[in-house]
Amino acid sequence: MMDDLRELYQEVILDHGKHPRNFRHPDDANREAKGENPMCGDRFMVYLTLKDGVVADVAFQGRGCAISTASASMMTELVQGKTAAEAEVLFHAFHDLCTKDEDEQGAHGDVDEETMEKLMVMSGVRQFPVRVKCATLAWHAMNAALHGQDSASSDQY
Repeated sequence: MMDDLRELYQEVILDHGKHPRNFRHPDDANREAKGENPMCGDRFMVYLTLKDGVVADVAFQGRGCAISTASASMMTELVQGKTAAEAEVLFHAFHDLCTKDEDEQGAHGDVDEETMEKLMVMSGVRQFPVRVKCATLAWHAMNAALHGQDSASSDQY
């Protein structure tokens, strides 16, 4: 059972890595932030269109490994349509999944079960600390953009 689940997760990551969603620069983006991982060369710009406190559009451009590209792609799908506050809650939930053991993670009651299941696809990176930065890069950039910052500091992830 666990092997089947691991295989499914790998397929989802590969699909998003090879066919990233929302890989573009929206004309009406009113927030943007870059994220850079100098250790492996991943570099992304995340673009947000915030309207009345809601993420009306989110996209990214740049280059990175399969993990960072897949994570950025998944992030754009999950954050779209959320309020800024909900997007920040997703950021923290995702960061916990990637960096903390299950017993150390905070409660994610503000994130619906379906979204948590989608986020779980990337949770295996916590077993490979060097890959955590890859998985969280675009998320840190998105969070920086939410807060009006133009970049995410590499010491954050």
